[in-house]
Amino acid sequence: MGRQAAIQFHFWRDAHGGNAPEKMDEFWEFCPAKPNVRAFAQPLIDGMVAHLPEIDERITRYTENYDLNRISPVDRAVLRLAIYELLHREDIPPVVSINEAIELAKTFGGPDSGRFVNGVLDRVKDDLSRPLRAPAPAPKD
Repeated sequence: MGRQAAIQFHFWRDAHGGNAPEKMDEFWEFCPAKPNVRAFAQPLIDGMVAHLPEIDERITRYTENYDLNRISPVDRAVLRLAIYELLHREDIPPVVSINEAIELAKTFGGPDSGRFVNGVLDRVKDDLSRPLRAPAPAPKD
């Protein structure tokens, strides 16, 4: 549910010309969620916004024949979330991020969305230097 809320946030943001709501409370009124869902989603939303230029550059790099704005808004939001997780959330194993993104794309996107998202994320995954099936080891004190 938290990932779904993060996807909805970016879908909303795209629908409003790239502008986020002035206050996050506006989004949470539009997309009500339980406190635990909000607690999981908010760092994802904040991280996606903070790293959006880098994330969009990755999407553009791995979809050479697509204009970023011609990728469906749902697929774009799913890719943004998953790429943020792959690059910046070492507490989430990459395979979890990829599998969750594929399922979100299948659920909310078009008939080819799961395959499209999987293809892009597979290329991003190849850039990673951390374990794919486990969170990165915690730094030693």
